[in-house]
Amino acid sequence: MTTETFQTFEELGLNENILKALQEMGFEKPSPIQAQGIPAVLQGSDVIGQAQTGTGKTAAFGIPVLERIDPSVNAVQALILCPTRELAVQVSEELGRLSKFMRGVRIEAIYGGDSIDRQIRSLKKGVHIVVGTPGRVMDHMERRTLKFDEVRMMVLDEADEMLDMGFREDIESILADMPEDRQTILFSATMSKPIMSITKRFLNDPTLIKVVRNELTNQNIEQVYFEVKPQAKVEVMTRLIDMYHIKSLLVFCNTKRKVDEIVEDLQLRGYASEGIHGDLRQQQRSNVMSKFKAGVTTILVATDVAARGIDVSGLDGVINYDIPMDEEYYVHRIGRTGRAGMSGKAFSLVARDEKYRLKSIEGYTKVKIEKGVIPSFEDIVGVRKARFVENISNSIKDSNDEELYNDVLEMLHHSGFSTEQIVGAMAKQIMGVQKNEYSDSNLAWEERRSDRREGGNDRFGDDRRGRGDRREGGRFGERREGSRFGDRGGDRGGDRYAPRGERGDRGERGDRGERRQSTPEPGMTRLFLSLGRKDHIMPKDIVGAIAGEANIPGKTIGAIDIYDKFTFVDVPERDARAVLRAMDGNTIKGKPVQIDIAK
Repeated sequence: MTTETFQTFEELGLNENILKALQEMGFEKPSPIQAQGIPAVLQGSDVIGQAQTGTGKTAAFGIPVLERIDPSVNAVQALILCPTRELAVQVSEELGRLSKFMRGVRIEAIYGGDSIDRQIRSLKKGVHIVVGTPGRVMDHMERRTLKFDEVRMMVLDEADEMLDMGFREDIESILADMPEDRQTILFSATMSKPIMSITKRFLNDPTLIKVVRNELTNQNIEQVYFEVKPQAKVEVMTRLIDMYHIKSLLVFCNTKRKVDEIVEDLQLRGYASEGIHGDLRQQQRSNVMSKFKAGVTTILVATDVAARGIDVSGLDGVINYDIPMDEEYYVHRIGRTGRAGMSGKAFSLVARDEKYRLKSIEGYTKVKIEKGVIPSFEDIVGVRKARFVENISNSIKDSNDEELYNDVLEMLHHSGFSTEQIVGAMAKQIMGVQKNEYSDSNLAWEERRSDRREGGNDRFGDDRRGRGDRREGGRFGERREGSRFGDRGGDRGGDRYAPRGERGDRGERGDRGERRQSTPEPGMTRLFLSLGRKDHIMPKDIVGAIAGEANIPGKTIGAIDIYDKFTFVDVPERDARAVLRAMDGNTIKGKPVQIDIAK
């Protein structure tokens, strides 16, 4: 099956009500994953879809799910699992828009952080499609408030992310509880060993659909990189915003701390910006997103993990303030702009030690990213002058109450100022362009001989890459939120979460902790858990419980030492209190756990 087989949604033979909704949503033709995925799912076979964020995969499984729902049957007929509450909300809202003209179809999103009593009341009234996170779905299963007797379709959305967050056991439990004659659809950005293990065990002769790499980067996106000195990145970013008159922008960073720093710097310069990362509470995230969608905030600064699942589209551009460690994250990032046939801009600010990562991205996407020239201070002044003249001209043409202000010029003349002085001062105040330490400087770094050598590393080059990923941050102890654990191609988690005795350490000397304990890594806090090997817990159980309950990425959890009757686990310092609150009175594998800061 090829993407050229179906050029329009009408050719797919969809319900008239869905076609009407698609038309209202502005979809003109199916994306490659939709053109291949919708027919395959409608045929009733199990499907594996390999696709990234921004390719339209929600509609690829959402449309067939809606097509097969029978509103007259008052029971859950489809379950969609998502890794985060944000994605669960986004998927349920997308299904709501697609089913706008379908009568009687009820959709419910269930996730942690929302009232479980409210969710129970909604489920009792009758729901046809449930979109939820694994942890909360398991909660409802244990309470018997969610029944799968009539489920005919099961969707795993962003399955690789769910496994990264430690939900493998939950996913397998949910799948095992499903009717055997169900249809299973799995979407994942990568096909790792854990993903393949799940597909072999739970999918029946699945159809594989894959968006090939040359389709991953949208042709409507202008991709340009700029060689920038690290300390000048914010200055260059604001020049690009002014030069290209970008009104809605998503800026990506690799660390939470950098998000806060950039937002503060942009706000001091007068730009309406907000940040979003894993330390924000759900209410704070909702407030930030509401302001961004309403246009009150024009610049959203985010980490990769925090941006997963947020519903933003129609952006003028994306700026990679930091070059991502993972090539696939680059694809996720720039896919936020240039959607629905519109053009978009993707700018990357490349410091000297990030150049090698840019080359890796070009090799992965098979796209040559053009080198751009940093706009000069004079360029920005010229652009703002032209915009000022245009705005004043439009104001004069459209004004019908100019008599209220005609005497202002005369009043200023009486104060001894000439017309030229008055207009110049007004332009300076309105345009807001002022010289700073970067105005007359060269903001690009100069290439050195060592940069031209094949594989040549400078002080902050390739030799720092592994250490930066393993520690909670790099040179300044920042906490990386987007780094994956282990090798992308292998079983995620690897030895990092194995008990020390299984990692080749000297072993333990009993259950009293007589073996000398290594101190936590900088930026980490060691916690004590009252469960151990005798309780049959494994590192993945601990990672899944903490990540799911405290809403922190499983990737940020450090070393785990499991003894017979207790366990030590390292978590980021700034997350320690949140973990203690979330796990207080909670359970792991159904066993009550006591948790405290290790003495």
